[in-house]
Amino acid sequence: MPATFDVIVVGLGAMGSSAAFHLASRGQRVLGLERYAIPHAHGSSHGFSRVIRLAYFEHPDYVPLLQRSYENWFDLEKQSNQKILYQTGGLYMGAPDAEAISGSLRAMKQFNIPHQELTRAETMRRHPMFRIPEDYVGLWEEATGFLIPERAVSCHCELAMRKGAELHGHEPVTSWQATSSGVRVTTNRATYEAARVVFCGGAWASQIVGDMGVSIYATRQTLLWVWPKKPELFTLEKFPVFMLETGPGQGQHYGFPMMPDNPGFKIAQHVVMQRTDPDRVQRDPQPGDEETVRPVLRDMIPDADGPLLAIRTCLYENSPDSHFIIDNHPKHPNVTLACGFSGHGFKFASVVGEAVADLSMQGKSKLPIGFLSLSRFGR
Repeated sequence: MPATFDVIVVGLGAMGSSAAFHLASRGQRVLGLERYAIPHAHGSSHGFSRVIRLAYFEHPDYVPLLQRSYENWFDLEKQSNQKILYQTGGLYMGAPDAEAISGSLRAMKQFNIPHQELTRAETMRRHPMFRIPEDYVGLWEEATGFLIPERAVSCHCELAMRKGAELHGHEPVTSWQATSSGVRVTTNRATYEAARVVFCGGAWASQIVGDMGVSIYATRQTLLWVWPKKPELFTLEKFPVFMLETGPGQGQHYGFPMMPDNPGFKIAQHVVMQRTDPDRVQRDPQPGDEETVRPVLRDMIPDADGPLLAIRTCLYENSPDSHFIIDNHPKHPNVTLACGFSGHGFKFASVVGEAVADLSMQGKSKLPIGFLSLSRFGR
């Protein structure tokens, strides 16, 4: 007979590890299945740092979820006795009509988020590491900071197991079937049964749940580390998380203070890059990878424009509109989906796990996730 559980969670990255933790915390018998190690660096939940910010230019409806997310991250720190969230403050720079500036300012005013509007001169006086064009302005947000992704996933997983969850690494799902009475999930090792299943497959979402009615596609993204010319300017005590929008279609460049767990200054570009197969992605550095950030370093952060230390690859799991999908499956009410996080989801992981647990156990959530349902695609 197959082993039986209340809930099977497929994928134990940012969202799946959080879902397993929240479900186990509610007394559910949880099985978690991960195709790679726990944690791993093949998907979207690695890279030593991930931005968290409250003033969300992408859509104001995300802000209440972020407020809850901060609460959950702080609670995870208490339960795990680990430091996961560093609040450095955040500096956003760009033209006044840039999406990251105008959208963030709109969210700040709508939700009374503490902030300061800065002129170009004020921005550069307070943060002399930057050299920004004449028409740029700055925004300062107190709540901004960064998360340690590998530590966050590890803490969620360890606490889930301490609460009774059974988690398996290196066990990819090969097939699944849902009926009105439950689900059956088959891996490369065994077959399991449960009342419900949660899919948090990341870049593999469309491979695992191809019948959800919406296509999720993976893109190859790069993260770079350099050794600054003046490293003393980029320490945790002196340097904030930043976001810099340089022009239409360029997305945003962003970066972090230097941390002792990984040498160098990290900078990356948040824009949809090269489509890829998540099983065949080119993880070695490619021609052009360095040029995604080098002009910004040279022109706008010259004191950081030093030798290249590392290029690492991660994956975005892009939805058609770049917004998350958090919903029950349109054909199977005992199947819950959390996917399409489009490169800006990690900061939400602590609340996504809570929302997913609600949907799986109750079919609905009090959290404001309606705008992330499949119904927006007409499904």
